[in-house]
Amino acid sequence: MSDSNQVGSLQVRGVSKYFGEFRAVNDINLDIRNGEFLTLLGPSGSGKTTLLMMIAGFLGITKGDIALDGSSITDVPAEKRNFGMVFQGYALFPHMSVRDNIGYALSVRKRPVSEIKNRVDEMLDLVQLNDFADRKPGQLSGGQQQRVALARALCFAPPVLLLDEPLGALDKKLRVEVQEQLKDIHRRVGTTFIYVTHDQEEALSMSDRIVIMRDGAIEQVGTPKELYERPINEFTAGFLGKSNFIRANGKIFALRPEKIDLQLGTGHPDARSSGVVRSVTYFGSMHRVIVDTGGGDEIEVDIDVWRNSESLSAGDSVDLLWNDAAAVELQTG
Repeated sequence: MSDSNQVGSLQVRGVSKYFGEFRAVNDINLDIRNGEFLTLLGPSGSGKTTLLMMIAGFLGITKGDIALDGSSITDVPAEKRNFGMVFQGYALFPHMSVRDNIGYALSVRKRPVSEIKNRVDEMLDLVQLNDFADRKPGQLSGGQQQRVALARALCFAPPVLLLDEPLGALDKKLRVEVQEQLKDIHRRVGTTFIYVTHDQEEALSMSDRIVIMRDGAIEQVGTPKELYERPINEFTAGFLGKSNFIRANGKIFALRPEKIDLQLGTGHPDARSSGVVRSVTYFGSMHRVIVDTGGGDEIEVDIDVWRNSESLSAGDSVDLLWNDAAAVELQTG
């Protein structure tokens, strides 16, 4: 099934939100494409949830404008924007069945009973809860409740679905499973998803594009691959994944731990640096090696277990090698 006939592009122009003297969001400009999975990613206090709440209409805008498909919705109340919303707390009605929870939005819109039934059946199939239609939320697991909340938010075919850290209450294993389900559901319905999280893995695994935010402003926008492989500054390189920062000739470069080759011993003709192994930590599929390069500087190296990295020990002397392309020059200032 697909609801891709729905329009759902958003234009955010010069949007700011002040709380007294505090600027929670400051002069945001962003184009959100119809049908994309866009993630707002940043640490606590970065402004990502505040921006989402302004898009939803739950918070007023201090300055700027938000438009849906070119038409301003800045002064349109939240209930008139017709957006779907999923929070970390799913807010399911405990006395209602799964079926009635999913169909609630259509019921309050007084849609025909047959239309509600057909649409709810589609949603139950979409989230694979057909066998749970008559159960109450209290009889479901956390992951199942999350899927009910998602189905309810999509049931009335909104042009945009807003998701505010909806997986935050799930344990890691279940969260990974639901991420895969959520990505598949997005692909099938074609609705514009705007997703807020501070979890880097969630953002990398699900998003078409990621907006990295800090202190109420946008640091960088791009695909997961673009942001990971070509970060523009230290914050982006350090927040999305791990990076070593190499300073040379007045410039600063980001170097991912997995891009470094480590050789036992010293004197390799292509070595870029050398040092002494300080620690080796086992992470199942790889070892994380911390190398002391002198002067208090350390370089982190990730090595696949199959490369016999278990032979490394603290105190070993090593050479470090990497390609020029692996070191990404960053903006400074």
